[in-house]
Amino acid sequence: MEKARSLGVAILPFTDPSYPARLLRIYDFPPLLYVKGELRADETCLAVVGSRAASTYGRYTAERLSRELALRGVTVVSGLARGIDTAAHRGALAGKGRTIAVLGCGLDVTYPPENGALLQEIARRGVAITEYPFGTSPNASHFPARNRIISGLAMGVTVVEATEKSGSLITARMALEQGREVFAVPGSIDAAGSRGTNRLIREGAKLVSSVDDILEEILPQLERNNPAENGPEAVSALMKPEAHGLSAMTDADPKPSTANPEGRHKTPPVPGGAAPLSGPEEALLGLLSDIPIPADEIIRASGNKANEVLGILMGLEIKGAIRQLPGKKFIREE
Repeated sequence: MEKARSLGVAILPFTDPSYPARLLRIYDFPPLLYVKGELRADETCLAVVGSRAASTYGRYTAERLSRELALRGVTVVSGLARGIDTAAHRGALAGKGRTIAVLGCGLDVTYPPENGALLQEIARRGVAITEYPFGTSPNASHFPARNRIISGLAMGVTVVEATEKSGSLITARMALEQGREVFAVPGSIDAAGSRGTNRLIREGAKLVSSVDDILEEILPQLERNNPAENGPEAVSALMKPEAHGLSAMTDADPKPSTANPEGRHKTPPVPGGAAPLSGPEEALLGLLSDIPIPADEIIRASGNKANEVLGILMGLEIKGAIRQLPGKKFIREE
């Protein structure tokens, strides 16, 4: 607690009235949040995410969209990573709006290191949050788990650039599971960094060519959820394009009684020659089979913390070793 006070960090349990209402409604909400800045229990949030290795077009588009959203009074949520995330935060700040940075490490750790000044500005004009305690390093397994918070805080997720293996596609899939809207910015058919977003559009994500493509989807939800606070006047205000309008811009099975007890120590190669697995990934993969297994059973069988297991599962999904099915069930990819 002393360190939290010295850093200006609040520790917020899910029972606190200030805990974000929308985040409470997801399946695996974090029971505790570390918060630096002003966290509002219920505000209009949209996530803007994408590739770390972003193109000039991608960074420009993320910044432009985020600036427009901020000018319309929307809070932009992202993950402070290099590339699209950084551009999204900068765009929101440039639009004199609020932005939320969701970290995959402790609030006393700056990652990436070059974003230290940006993180401080976000905490001053918006909020930085994490579920990880002080001193937690930016372990690779933390970032996929962090993505559920990004999508959980938002009414929708906009993916600006993504390869076919990008973690942003998992964020988009989580958004769908959480009942959020999914948007994607189209890119060149020849650009590897746009194959993921182009695939999202092909699978039903709404194509984004202007900020109004996003707002026209979320505003009816605002009216349904809070008709007194978000009536015609509020809708009209958000839709007004007076400042800097944008031009067009050229993811019921039987429930098994146990998590593969016969094969839990058997770990076949990762399909498709994907990146090698870590020790924890191999151990968890050994619990899975071609029978769909619910996440809660995998967590119980592993004996590890839920957040750790979910992070490893997402890492395995990125590597193509497993696949998630509806109902938060997982199977091995052979």
